[in-house]
Amino acid sequence: MMIQVANPVYDAVFKYLMEDERIARTILSALLKKEIVEVEIRRNEYSNGTRNNISMFRIDFGAKVREADGSLHLILIELQKTWLETETLRFRQYLSAQYANPENMVKEDFRPRYAIPMVAVYILGHRVGNIEEPVLYVHHKSYNYEGQEVTKGLPDPFVDSLTHDSIIVQLPLLHGQINNHLDQVLSVFDQTHLEKDNPHVINLNEDNYADSEDMQYILHRLKMAASNVDMRQEMNVEDEFFSAIEDRDTAIMQRDKKIKAQDQQLQTLKRFLKAKGMSESDIEKMLQ
Repeated sequence: MMIQVANPVYDAVFKYLMEDERIARTILSALLKKEIVEVEIRRNEYSNGTRNNISMFRIDFGAKVREADGSLHLILIELQKTWLETETLRFRQYLSAQYANPENMVKEDFRPRYAIPMVAVYILGHRVGNIEEPVLYVHHKSYNYEGQEVTKGLPDPFVDSLTHDSIIVQLPLLHGQINNHLDQVLSVFDQTHLEKDNPHVINLNEDNYADSEDMQYILHRLKMAASNVDMRQEMNVEDEFFSAIEDRDTAIMQRDKKIKAQDQQLQTLKRFLKAKGMSESDIEKMLQ
């Protein structure tokens, strides 16, 4: 049966979704491919409520992860979502702030303070270069001088304090295929399922989620968001914001195109006058 749910690409809907602890565990566990036992939004949450010059929704999680050997450890998950192509500097600035935050340090008996291991998750509304994988995992490894991988003594708190893994999700490369659990989770973000003429709504086949209580729970919350008047108004505000950005970018593109055309005309005129025997100084004086 086809159902209509709110589009979680919108900041308001995404925030409403990820505020639910069960849903946050479901989504983040699927992305990390590890069992997250506990997760909580850290108090330094960054939502894009002020509407600055680019939309980048940020939210920080503290998560307790269970490894394959049964051990538990705490990690930070720095999640950033954006609709538009964004300068990598903005991501780096945010990460640097998290590295410098003393609240992201822990102290164990008889050991110096060290940073909690971090995983950066980027959910992008645009493609990255020519990378064709919808989900890209970037892991750090350690090597000796000869280029051989070093595993003895690792993981180590000092090393993990200075490096981090990344997960990059390219939403435009989600094309309706559900081959595994992560595909199933990310399918609610698949923009190929948009309702015609209404980007606020995504059409999903509920039968694809019948085997998962966690996914049914996610769909229920997204259906609640779709019927919420305040949520729909928030999405309208975001549409207006992005429309203003598109108008600005279009104006800048047209201006740059006009300047480039004028510059080409000027260079053509200079070459013509030079061919007629005029000196460079005379040409510059004439064009001033």
